[in-house]
Parts: sequence; structure tokens; C-alpha cells
Amino acid sequence: MGNKKRGYAQNIDIGIADADRKEIAEGLSRLLADTYTLYLKTHNFHWNVTGPMFSTLHQMFEEQYTELAAAVDLIAERIRALGFPAPGSYKEYARLSSIKETEGVPSAEEMIQLLVDGQEAVTRTAREVFKIAERANDQPTADLLTERMQVHEKTAWMLRTLLEK
Repeated sequence: MGNKKRGYAQNIDIGIADADRKEIAEGLSRLLADTYTLYLKTHNFHWNVTGPMFSTLHQMFEEQYTELAAAVDLIAERIRALGFPAPGSYKEYARLSSIKETEGVPSAEEMIQLLVDGQEAVTRTAREVFKIAERANDQPTADLLTERMQVHEKTAWMLRTLLEK
């Protein structure tokens, strides 16, 4: 048994059909790209936030990007466990992510709204992949996705409260 070309699954028999593993890995790759893009955006905002809420937002953004950094590892490792390579370049992330980069330095309030939008985007991507994992009877992926949706929904809610007048 020789190695297959990069991008193709190894011979793995974990009770999930090859086509399903591939579809799940592709979905998780989109989730990884969204998560990494949101990580980068959150870290950027941590560095560049200013204004009366500086201290609060600086600390909150650090907590969020730290959590996202741990999440990218979990998502990438699940892709690998399914037998596929995890994407790991800015070029791949830009192609796969539903979250767009933010140029310049927005106001603190704009940063919060952009992060709400990003948290919600990651949740939507996770929810799409969940349907595939559920159909394929892939409980480990479904568990990972459930946890990610809970984190992103809660974080979006907490950020939204800062925008209330």
C-alpha cells in the first residue's frame, strides 16, 4: 500500500464511507478557514482597538482569539483523523472562508459588529457541516461542531450586548 496523492484519503475503515469522510473533511476545512480568519481578525482588533472601552475590549478580544487558536487545532486534527490534509495557508483560507478580511482600523463599535458577524458566520458554517456529519453517523465531528456552535453563539450574544444603547 503506497501513499496516495496529497488531498486524497488514506485507506481508513472507521465506519464512515470514504465519500462521506471526504465531504465532512471539506466542510471542516471551510470551518477551519472561517475560524482562522476570525482568529486573525480578532487578534488584529485586540492590537488596534482604541476608545473608552479599550480595556474591556482589549481583554475580551484576547480571550476570544485565545479560544479560537485552540479551536483551529481541534478542527485541523479532526480533518487529519478523517484521513485528509488540513488546509494551512492564507491563500487556502481566503478561498475557503466565508469571512472577509477587514482593511484599515475600524472604530471600536465597528470592530464589535464585525466580530458579531464573524461569530455568526462560523456558526452557520458549523451548522452546515453538522448536517453532513449527522447523516454520516459521525458523532465525534458532530460533538466538535456542537461545541463550536455553542461557543460562537454565546460569544456573538456577548458582543451584541456591547452594541445595545
